[in-house]
Amino acid sequence: MKKILADKPLARFLFILARMLLMVYVGFSLYLAIFQRRALYYPMRAPEAELVPIAKENGLHPWKSAQNQLIGWMPAEPPPKGANILLAFHGNAGFALHRTYLVKGFQRPADHPAFYVFLLEYPGYGARPGSPSETSFKNAAENALLQIRQDYPENRIFLAGESIGSGVAAWLAGEHPGAVSGLFLMTAFNRLADVAHHHYPILPVNLLLRDRFESAEALKSYHGPVGILLAGNDNVIPPQFGKSLYESYQGPKRLWIQDNRNHNTLDYGLQEPWWQEVKTFLIHNP
Repeated sequence: MKKILADKPLARFLFILARMLLMVYVGFSLYLAIFQRRALYYPMRAPEAELVPIAKENGLHPWKSAQNQLIGWMPAEPPPKGANILLAFHGNAGFALHRTYLVKGFQRPADHPAFYVFLLEYPGYGARPGSPSETSFKNAAENALLQIRQDYPENRIFLAGESIGSGVAAWLAGEHPGAVSGLFLMTAFNRLADVAHHHYPILPVNLLLRDRFESAEALKSYHGPVGILLAGNDNVIPPQFGKSLYESYQGPKRLWIQDNRNHNTLDYGLQEPWWQEVKTFLIHNP
């Protein structure tokens, strides 16, 4: 073999090139396998003392567990008996108080809110200790739901999830279908592995991916109303993955697509008609 390669410089060059490419491929695959959570989660940290004034400006205050540990942010005016509660899960970047547009949109009208919005803070985000992962997100979400059920046993609970938070919301609805009255998912996807394969088509993502967020599979156990809002020009989670989730779901459902928007430019303006359409769809499809 060595003699053949020595006699044929082109063959030797191709052999060395193929070996180098293989080393790069293996090296990059190992890098993603080891550091994939750094590529998936982009938390922003801030002390609670700095976040409280922001929360107050938006009608929120710290939501704490019985052990005085931060869960997230809740309405300053607690929900009255029988009111609709919305538990919201944000995306993979920033922290929960960057999503106060959900509070403003879902709590309209102010004098008789359609929903009272609770914002979950993920472990490792904002002022909440911990580290981001699928397991830590799911545990935090489940504990938050159980806390709301305990504190407000006569209220209907709805879930909202944005981007990776849509995977959290879908999982929680599938785990506790009897406790969730409706689901609203923004820039959603069917399987995180499919999104990862879209961005890294030559890598064995099914083997490498640790945090999977199988939304379509989770929703097989849920049968309540599901609304989905997608960005038509989304280059982070292309809309075909949200459409696949929508098409696979067998319960009451409705789809909204903002054709000229991308992942980070969905129009959350309070004047947008989809706000009222979403609220009406969720509340009146028991």
